[in-house]
Amino acid sequence: MEVNQILLLLIVGLISGILSGLLGIGGAVFIIPALAMVMGYSQQTAQGTTLMMMTLPVGLMAAIQYYKAGHGDIKTAGILAVAFFIGGYFGGKFANQIPQEILKKIFAILLLIIAFKMLFFDKAIKI
Repeated sequence: MEVNQILLLLIVGLISGILSGLLGIGGAVFIIPALAMVMGYSQQTAQGTTLMMMTLPVGLMAAIQYYKAGHGDIKTAGILAVAFFIGGYFGGKFANQIPQEILKKIFAILLLIIAFKMLFFDKAIKI
């Protein structure tokens, strides 16, 4: 890997860390598009690399700050983590069988749906 690629990845990681700590977003929102569109990774490689990155405690420092301020629910996080662990296995298995062009479109549509909901429908869905 070349020095300029390493510097670019450091910048992407730093910006993602700042956005994650500031807005509570994950790697899918910024890192995956950066890896795919800027670094030229395939959609699957961008997603897989981001998942590998997230398995390390990269969000720990931001999470500690939220927890200290009373903005963290450990029980909810634990339940989500277990479900994410199981769902991640099946999602990763399935994603590797989908052609890259289709997977990119699915990812883009999901981001658009989320953006539309957040822009125009600010109320939570009641269950």
